[in-house]
Amino acid sequence: MFTPSGMGYDRAITIFSPEGKIYQVEYAGEAVKRGWSTLGVKCRDAVVLVAEKRKISPLVDPRSIDKIYMIDEHVAVSPSGFLADARILVEYAREVALVHRFLYDEPIDIELLTRRICDLKQQYTQYGGTRPFGAALIIGGVDAHGPRLFQTDPGGVYLGYYATAIGSGALSIIEYLERNYKHDIDVGECILLGIKALSTALDSLDVEKLEVGYVDVQKRAFTRLSDEELAKYIEMARG
Repeated sequence: MFTPSGMGYDRAITIFSPEGKIYQVEYAGEAVKRGWSTLGVKCRDAVVLVAEKRKISPLVDPRSIDKIYMIDEHVAVSPSGFLADARILVEYAREVALVHRFLYDEPIDIELLTRRICDLKQQYTQYGGTRPFGAALIIGGVDAHGPRLFQTDPGGVYLGYYATAIGSGALSIIEYLERNYKHDIDVGECILLGIKALSTALDSLDVEKLEVGYVDVQKRAFTRLSDEELAKYIEMARG
């Protein structure tokens, strides 16, 4: 009797397929690809995060939906995938950053924070009775090394980027960024680039559909754009 080559190998997280794959991790990656689009862009003096907010229902208050989360004063993350899983990772990241600040009296290095998050993600890919986190994170902030931007995947791998995107519209966003990204742009240009890039994955640009935040080198503090500030950038992006 014929049986599919992958049959049975996706029933437990501890079983490799003959091709060396862990299917549950790949399935978690598919959950990320179906999530709300989000992107990060690093420029000479800041890191900018731009995220899509979908209006699930006309009765939902859009202000109750967050897609960019401050972890510490100098670092923020934006997830895609299962937001419930992402919420647990956000709380874990906040705890790691808080403990580091308490023990060493200094803000945590962005890559160290990213590595700690990925250590937790990796643990959930090798023990029976668990499943991988169905969420990827874009992590942006400023530390002693300057602006930093990282992306994590459900398996616990992370890489540094100048600009990156995750979610359902990631392909078109990345294509736009590859064509238009420049290293020497300032914060305003970086925000405008991010909004224009995200617009390639949206039907229309609207204040209620976007969330934008950044961390700059001078203040080393996360700032979320107000509706009025975001409306101005959307108007420039449309022009």
